[in-house]
Amino acid sequence: MCLSLFFFPVFICSFMIAAPIFGYLGDRFNRKVILSCGIFFWSFVTLLSSFITKDYYWLLVLSRCLVGIGESSYSSISPTIIGDLFTNNKRTVMLSVFYLAIPLGSGLGYILGSIAKDAGGDWFWALRVSPMLGLTAGTLILIFVTEPKRGNADYIAGRIKTRTSWLCDMKALAKNRSYVFSSLASAAVSFATGAFGIWIPQYLVRAQVVQKTAVSCTNQPCSSKDSLIFGAITCVTGLLGVVIGAVTTRLCRQKTERADPLVCAVSMLGSAIFICLIFVVAKKSIVGAYICIFIGETLLFLNWAITADILMYVVIPTRRATAVAFQGFTSHLLGDAGSPYLIGLISDSLQQSYATSALWQFLSLGYALMLCPFVIVLGGMFFLATALFFLDDRDKAENQSGAFHIQIINHYRRDFKINVISVN
Repeated sequence: MCLSLFFFPVFICSFMIAAPIFGYLGDRFNRKVILSCGIFFWSFVTLLSSFITKDYYWLLVLSRCLVGIGESSYSSISPTIIGDLFTNNKRTVMLSVFYLAIPLGSGLGYILGSIAKDAGGDWFWALRVSPMLGLTAGTLILIFVTEPKRGNADYIAGRIKTRTSWLCDMKALAKNRSYVFSSLASAAVSFATGAFGIWIPQYLVRAQVVQKTAVSCTNQPCSSKDSLIFGAITCVTGLLGVVIGAVTTRLCRQKTERADPLVCAVSMLGSAIFICLIFVVAKKSIVGAYICIFIGETLLFLNWAITADILMYVVIPTRRATAVAFQGFTSHLLGDAGSPYLIGLISDSLQQSYATSALWQFLSLGYALMLCPFVIVLGGMFFLATALFFLDDRDKAENQSGAFHIQIINHYRRDFKINVISVN
């Protein structure tokens, strides 16, 4: 657990430094090549880190930094490629398929990592499974994926001759209220999921100790099925949440044009209710706690793909990679970069006076985790704020893209007239 809390800021710092760079490159150069290189780099670094011994601990820390660089490349660029291939409801569906990888990968990480550790007798084996999948994915992208022209789905066909500077892009994004509020809401989601991934399995173990259905573990590492169960729940709820979110948004768009941010807001507020119930029922029923986790996570995962779709609507094509990169930057910086550490710090502070009490260890962690539903409610408020400005910002993006389109048409008309005069 301590290693996880230490590696989180190490990973996030490198991610945050690299993401703006890849956002800049993704708006200006071949995205397929950058994407594949990022996946290959991440895979090789992860594989090599599995051979680092305890004597070279600093190399393991360095490898986490390099993994953050690799992840920032493809997480910043992948959604923009999908945005240039599809539009409207079809884009929502395709982004949903893409974002299924987040909860699915997170859940499989718990499951496959635990299985690999048990089979190999060492946790390093968990780092030797995923690189093979990454290398396969990177190869398939290089062979089969075609680099779409920027703005292709928005009918400007990527033929924009002039691009604004990075500073101009950042100023425009800072003034884009829908983008700013949805990014803050995304950070709230990241805060909760980051804290849950680290502490919920431990919380459930402590709940079972209080119920006297399990014995407190004093010698690390502790063997528990709760991580596996939580991982399986994360997989299923991630799949359900993204699918339900896509279907719900598609239906609600028939009623209101503000459907995207409103669906996100309602799902987050509903999620906060069930996550609060986890800490009410966990003392008496582990099954009840798992049910609340299932419903709460499903509602929380509802907005992942929709948030990316909101970005595609309110940001012009030549600025999307930068926008995705800084949204990821914000989500990690304000979210899972510090939430596990903060929850642990609050829990430790609360249980100082009664460190030997199993009941107080359970309660103190629960009280600390209660911060998560409050942050989720705040995220819901940010999505409601997004709904207020969504239509205006969408229209501005469409008008700006339309201006580019008209500029291109006039350019070709002017060339055509010059050619006709030359012939005459």
